[in-house]
Amino acid sequence: MSDQDTAKAVEPLEIAKPDAARQRLRVWLKLLKTQRQIEAVLRERLRVEYNTTLPRFDVLAALYRAEKGMKMSELSSELMVSNGNVTGIIERLVADGLVVRVSVENDRRAMLVRLTRKGQEDFASMAGVHRGWVNELLGGLDDDAARQLMALLNAAEPKLGETE
Repeated sequence: MSDQDTAKAVEPLEIAKPDAARQRLRVWLKLLKTQRQIEAVLRERLRVEYNTTLPRFDVLAALYRAEKGMKMSELSSELMVSNGNVTGIIERLVADGLVVRVSVENDRRAMLVRLTRKGQEDFASMAGVHRGWVNELLGGLDDDAARQLMALLNAAEPKLGETE
């Protein structure tokens, strides 16, 4: 191997001309980094301002959208977490008076969980502030850029469905 070949073999990725696959990898890494940074800020703000966690907020959000409640399996599926994770969070939300369990008609084994009035009020308050935080954190995107980013992310979705 010549010195020239060796130099090419150890050429840093940043210097090499990015091909489509490399560019997609860079996009993936940037998405992960950005998501982690935003999530870290949101986690901390929820903890400080509301003494709650992001997983609790996510459970409350899912139940807020499901007025009639959800089965635990539906909730864990929507949140893409295990039933065990959801069960622990629900136990604490029930103890805090934010969620109730109700029986499902025609199925004695199944239970629905839904927000109490206090749960609805607490979540509505948090959701408005949370929305403001997200808008602040993504303030570098104007309306057109946000629409374009959504369109680009939506364009990636069909490929994701093929691998599931």
